[in-house]
Amino acid sequence: MENKKSTGELSEAIIMAHLLKKGWSVSLPFGNNQRYDMILDNGDKLLKIQCKTAWFRDGCIHFQTASKNGFTNVRTDYHGQIDLFLVYYPVLQKVYCVDVKLAGKNQMSLRIDDLKPKAPTKNVKWASDYEI
Repeated sequence: MENKKSTGELSEAIIMAHLLKKGWSVSLPFGNNQRYDMILDNGDKLLKIQCKTAWFRDGCIHFQTASKNGFTNVRTDYHGQIDLFLVYYPVLQKVYCVDVKLAGKNQMSLRIDDLKPKAPTKNVKWASDYEI
């Protein structure tokens, strides 16, 4: 059985290493009571980051855009509490950056596979457009 906490911690570490390789500065909050996992200094400002691990289904990678309280099962989105989601997809070993303002309240999908012929493209969010 998969340990979701260790999977998340591994994704955070990989995302942090990815950012450091790009020359960006990363800071970690003390403790684990913040709604963000890290702070990214992009040279212009400090950004609150929530790290997520993506999974694949139906041609897209998906990630949660809300957390769930383990005691009450109440889901809480991150709007107004973070700036960006940084999402790691282990199969492709890629990191994606999504502004919290673009994310839904529960889950978000980024398309990897081509669409079927004549499929609507208006609302498609292509993973390649968010890759960092």
